[in-house]
Amino acid sequence: MLAPLLPWPVWLDGAGGRPEEYCRRTVIDALFYLADNGAKWRNLPADFPPWRTIYGLFSRWWSGGEITAVHNDLRDALRLAAGRDFDPTAAIIDSQTLRAAETVGRPSRGWDAGKKINGRKRHIVVDTLGLLLIVHVTAASVQDRDGARTALTRLRELFTAIVLVWADGAYSGHLVGWAREKLALTLEIVRRSEAMTGFVVLPRRWLVERSLAWICLRRRCIRDYERLPEHHEAWVTWSMVMLMSRRLARTQPLK
Repeated sequence: MLAPLLPWPVWLDGAGGRPEEYCRRTVIDALFYLADNGAKWRNLPADFPPWRTIYGLFSRWWSGGEITAVHNDLRDALRLAAGRDFDPTAAIIDSQTLRAAETVGRPSRGWDAGKKINGRKRHIVVDTLGLLLIVHVTAASVQDRDGARTALTRLRELFTAIVLVWADGAYSGHLVGWAREKLALTLEIVRRSEAMTGFVVLPRRWLVERSLAWICLRRRCIRDYERLPEHHEAWVTWSMVMLMSRRLARTQPLK
């Protein structure tokens, strides 16, 4: 499922550069291993290529947008397989605060007074199937409304067909009017009734909560270990690539 979507090696076309030394399958397996087990780069098992090689490809594919493109192609394929149009028209937004490891620098971390956590916060936007559309990582001290402005702006730039976004009460207030006036998005707040006690499944909001649970299946995403916030965004994207590629592979006939 992944091989046809990965960036094409230009040396095969005679455009210069050295031939790749390691099999693409081995490289992907190494990245999946790191995401799934949460190991340090230098603790990558010797069965894989050198960690510097894997890190170089991880960083290059993320900064160049190749893995984002792979992720988007997989999401489009899953949406089509579910009988949906590849371009969503509605989405759900939420955030999750994570404890930060000692490798996370002070400038990019903060204190979440509500959760009593020192670390970072990831803001995600998903479609109505729970598939990732946008991920944005900030310090934990950033309010949900402030982080949502960047996430929703990215959403509007990349998904012009989306007109409705569901959110919880933390996104109420000025953000609703701002989204309507600046982005032409209807931000609908799904509130929890004061009469509710204990765990209650709330309409639409449970979809994004499930997506956060999917992301947390990967140990690399349970905490934030990355020096750069964009690298945590990359691991969130890789976790969804793992999920979607496995789903699609199960639907393919055996050869």
